[in-house]
Amino acid sequence: MERLIEPLEKIWREVVLELSSPEFYIQIGVVALALAIGWVIAVYVTKHVSYFREEPNDGALLDLRSALYRTGSLVLPVSLVASLGVASAVTAGAIDEAWLVTGAQGVAFIFVIYSIAAHLMTNATIIALLKWIGLPIALLYSFGWLDDVILHLESVTLKIGNIEVSLYAVIRTLLFGFVLFWIGRLSSATGKRVIRAQETLELGTREVIAKLFEIALFVLIFLLLLNVMGVDLTALAVFGGALGVGLGFGLQQIASNFISGIIILLDRSLTIGDYIQLEDGRKGTLRELNMRSATLETFDGKDIMVPNEKFITTTFTNWTHNNKLQRYPINFEVAYKTDLEKMFPIIREVVAGHPQVLSGDDLAIELRPDAEIAKFGESGIEILVEFWMEGVDDGPNRVGADLLLMIWTALKANGIQIPFPQREVSLRQEPNDS
Repeated sequence: MERLIEPLEKIWREVVLELSSPEFYIQIGVVALALAIGWVIAVYVTKHVSYFREEPNDGALLDLRSALYRTGSLVLPVSLVASLGVASAVTAGAIDEAWLVTGAQGVAFIFVIYSIAAHLMTNATIIALLKWIGLPIALLYSFGWLDDVILHLESVTLKIGNIEVSLYAVIRTLLFGFVLFWIGRLSSATGKRVIRAQETLELGTREVIAKLFEIALFVLIFLLLLNVMGVDLTALAVFGGALGVGLGFGLQQIASNFISGIIILLDRSLTIGDYIQLEDGRKGTLRELNMRSATLETFDGKDIMVPNEKFITTTFTNWTHNNKLQRYPINFEVAYKTDLEKMFPIIREVVAGHPQVLSGDDLAIELRPDAEIAKFGESGIEILVEFWMEGVDDGPNRVGADLLLMIWTALKANGIQIPFPQREVSLRQEPNDS
């Protein structure tokens, strides 16, 4: 029993001695001063930066301004961490002791982690990482044990062939990799939304900038991750050259589609919403254009994935790129006995009566609905009706089908016949040899 009491008494005497020392009271004063300075800085920043005071409702760069407003909850804890960090360095240099200030800074770190989890994060995985990894790290730092834990993890090594890595390097790479790619994905989505919201730029230009921004961001994150892993980036120069040669041979189709996508976005030959007809007859509305392929959405609910190279090396028809107005024909036949001079005004009036057909005296004559003789057929006179409309005659704009019904109704009401095929049959009687 005495063996147990003596160490405890020794520890107690050391604690009492430390708590009654001048250095302890100096650290208390330093912590109080650092907290006051951090609070003053936070109040000043919040007061003079409007993004932290007022929640934005609308206007330009709404996503970015909303993100800045949410980060306002971090102003105070970050200010406290910064002021306590400076105080810790100054105190350690002045009295060779700063354990209390360092502990206070660790508590401020916990405050930062709590604020991030409570006010900024909605992802359950990120919140769990902050609670189960971020908070323990902050506690270890508070008690001054973090360096000892890191040294222990570095002493535990994993050997794979000729490669030897420490457990600390593996854990650090996994954590930083997860955080970096999560930040990259979030930044990419926000950045692309901001870029695409710039209505002063053309749609194609916005797409180019958004894609280049996404590529540059993830390349930067990849390089940062390599740096965290301890990989010498200068050693990648030779490897990059060899990789480029390999890509040239093995991934030339992917590289071709990538370059074709950049060309398409730069020359503005395609725009989201264009109605495209391919060389093989397939057609649809351009819904998405990325660096590898384009997506055409048909009116029957199907998606056509078209490699970008196809738009560079083959012929295609863009129905609505420069002009949304389209001309469509309708063909039908009437009997030869039909009074055409009476019928043509009726047909023109019927076609002009459709709400989506362009008509009116203010239009140029070539844009007005017209009916004319196309040719003389075997059974009747073939009539050609031409009309202009805005958009494509398909999907929600099924104008052609409506006009056929309207024309049929008008012909029937005016006693105009659509002829059936006519054939003359003659019976030839063979002579009787008898």
